[in-house]
Amino acid sequence: MLLYLIIGCEIGFWIFLFVGLFIRYFFRSPKLSKAVLLCVPLLDFILLCATALDLHNGSIADFAHGLAAVYLGFTLVYGASVIKWADQHIAYCFASGEKPDQPPSGGWEYTFYEWQQWGKGVAAGVIAWVLLALAIAYVDQPERTSALNEWFAGIFWVLAIWLLVWPVWYSIFPKKLSHKV
Repeated sequence: MLLYLIIGCEIGFWIFLFVGLFIRYFFRSPKLSKAVLLCVPLLDFILLCATALDLHNGSIADFAHGLAAVYLGFTLVYGASVIKWADQHIAYCFASGEKPDQPPSGGWEYTFYEWQQWGKGVAAGVIAWVLLALAIAYVDQPERTSALNEWFAGIFWVLAIWLLVWPVWYSIFPKKLSHKV
């Protein structure tokens, strides 16, 4: 059931995002748009409460409980930048807005960009670790939370591989600047 709620929160994120931006650019109502976009963090709060309530009611922690922590970490760190990205693109395409920000095309600026993205990933991982640790402490029954412990290593390895494949790689072999004609 919790897995379906996570999927619903992800779908809800995109629905609130596009409805909010639709209201902003097609109905020209920035206040109403902002109210709709403020519903996005409400989805995170609902997921957090549902996860805590499920564990409180005696559920044995499983994959979905760990995924909820990772999802919340990701949305808390990346949610605002995804909204900004979508806002810039829709403003550019439909409201004569400025050209959207683009990542650097290469050189050390691109390497720095990759380090920033990885740093955001670390922040999301730390939030997920904290939520997992809080869930384990909250339940305080190791036999019910053993599945959550597996997530710590998973998050670590995803971040370690990400570190090596992008920031470290581009630090050693900087991406060449592309010159567009």
